[in-house]
Amino acid sequence: MNIFRILGDVSHLLAIIILLVKIHRSKSCAGISGKSQILFALVFTTRYLDLFTTFISLYNTVMKVIFLICAYVTVYMIYVKFRKTFDSENDSFRLEFLLVPVTGLSFLENHSFTPLEILWTFSIYLESVAILPQLFMISKTGEAETITTHYLFFLGLYRALYIANWVWRYHTEKFYDQIAVVSGVVQTIFYCDFFYLYVTKVLKGKKLSLPMPV
Repeated sequence: MNIFRILGDVSHLLAIIILLVKIHRSKSCAGISGKSQILFALVFTTRYLDLFTTFISLYNTVMKVIFLICAYVTVYMIYVKFRKTFDSENDSFRLEFLLVPVTGLSFLENHSFTPLEILWTFSIYLESVAILPQLFMISKTGEAETITTHYLFFLGLYRALYIANWVWRYHTEKFYDQIAVVSGVVQTIFYCDFFYLYVTKVLKGKKLSLPMPV
């Protein structure tokens, strides 16, 4: 454990809390990609199967359980409780474009060819692209609510902090996980353009809007 790992986890948890509070208070999931939330739920489910086989620490176990619960509560709120407010027309990214290559890659490139390891690898690869349906939805609508941009910012910050965590671990422990590092870098790259818009618009009190395609 190091400060970057802890701050990354806090940022990740804060992003999820911001999203849940937004949906609960507004009683609406407008502007939120249900498909991205399904992918994140799948990420946590396949990654945290070791809850039944391995105990690392109380902190590790509690965080895993919290992320799992929050992921499924979010999916429930979008597709059940507030389904009438769900914008299915704009949440149209085809998940098979992500799931098929990620599944294939997890079988081809992993640390060991065992069920739990393949599922863990699958979760790492999937997390790197799980935000794409949300970004695609924003590109289709041309704008995003301020609270949604805060959610995306902290989600991106979590990945950036984890890159710092890997650098620190390599420097202090000589630990290097190529699969996690490469996937994390790819995921962070997806947020770069959003970070720029967040700093130049949202932090200045402006609404995040994108030019609509002609």
